[in-house]
Amino acid sequence: MPNQRWFVMLCSFALSVTAASLAQSVQLDLPLDSQAATVAQRIGITDITISYHRPLVKGRKIWGDIVPYGMVWRAGANQNTTIALTDPVTVEGQPLDKGTYGLHMIPGQDQWIVIFSKANASWGSFTYKESEDALRVTVKPKAAEMQEALRYDFDPLSPNSAIVTMRWERLAVPFKIAVNVDDIVQKSLHTQLRGLSQYTWDGWDDAGNYLLAHKLNLDEALRYEDQSLQVEERFENLLTKSRILDAMGKQEEAKKELNQALAKASPQQLHGYAFQLLAEKKPQQAWEVWKTNAKNHPELWFTHAGMARVYSAQGDFESALKEEKIAEAGAPEGTKAGVERQVKRLEAKEDINQ
Repeated sequence: MPNQRWFVMLCSFALSVTAASLAQSVQLDLPLDSQAATVAQRIGITDITISYHRPLVKGRKIWGDIVPYGMVWRAGANQNTTIALTDPVTVEGQPLDKGTYGLHMIPGQDQWIVIFSKANASWGSFTYKESEDALRVTVKPKAAEMQEALRYDFDPLSPNSAIVTMRWERLAVPFKIAVNVDDIVQKSLHTQLRGLSQYTWDGWDDAGNYLLAHKLNLDEALRYEDQSLQVEERFENLLTKSRILDAMGKQEEAKKELNQALAKASPQQLHGYAFQLLAEKKPQQAWEVWKTNAKNHPELWFTHAGMARVYSAQGDFESALKEEKIAEAGAPEGTKAGVERQVKRLEAKEDINQ
C-alpha cells in the first residue's frame, strides 16, 4: 500500500508539472497558478509567519480527490508551506521550539493531523519523512463558507494565543498556538537592557512598569527602577518605584518615594498624575493634587480645568463652570475644543468626571 500511494503521488506530481510547464517556467519569473502569500501575527513579542501558495478550487472536488484522505499534503501548493516562530510556543498544548518548519497535513473525514517538519525547503510533500517531524497534533475540521483560494487566518486572537485556521473550499482546519508571553518578555528584557537601553532612564523604567502592571517579579521590578534612578532621577521613575513598593506592601517606603516624586513634578505632570489617580478610582487623592496644583500655579489654564473637576464632583456646577471658562480662555488651539465640550456639559449641570 505505501508503494502504491507513492506511485500515485509521483504520477500526480508529473501531471501537475506537465500542465504547469505550459504556462510557467523554472527559469523565469512568471505568474504562478497558485500565487504566493504570507500571513503574520505577533503574539506578545513573538512573531508567527506562515508562507504558502494559494491553490484555487476551480470547480474541482478537493477533499478526497485533489487532496486525498490519509495522505500527507503540503497544506498549500508548490514548495513547502512554512511556519516561522521567533520564540517557543505550544500547539494544541504541545511544546514546539522556535524555528522555521515545513507545514504539512494529513486530511481525514473526521480528524486531521497537522505536522511541523524540521525540513522546510522541500517541494511539496513528495520527499516528506516522518522521522523529520518536530511535532504532530490532531485536530477536528469544521464546515465553513466557500473559500475559492486557500488561505490562512489568525482568528480569534487573545493576548497570549491565536487560532490558526487553514480555509479552502468548504472546510476549515483550526489549530491553537499559545505563547508564554510573560516568560518570553522577562527573558527578552534581560537581553534588551544590555543594549543601548541600559543607558536610558526610561528603558529601565519601562521594564519596571511592565513587571508591575503584570504582577511579575516585583523584586526585579524594583531593581530595574533603582537602575533607572541611577541613570537619572525623575518624577516618572520615582513614581514607578513608589507604586512598586506599595504593591510589595512597603507602604512607608512607598510614601517616601511618592513625596520625592511629587516634589520633582512639573505642573503638567501633576495634572496628568491626578487623572491617573482618577482612573485608579482614587478620587479624593486626585482632588487634592488638583487643588495643590491650582494653588501653586493659578496662572496656568489647565490648573483651572483641574479645579473645575473638583467642583463638579462636589455638585458645585456654578464654580466648576467659572473655572472651566477660565481654562477655555487660556487653552491652546489643540485643546480648546475639548475644553469647550466640558463647558457645555457643565452648563447642562453634568458631572464632567463621569
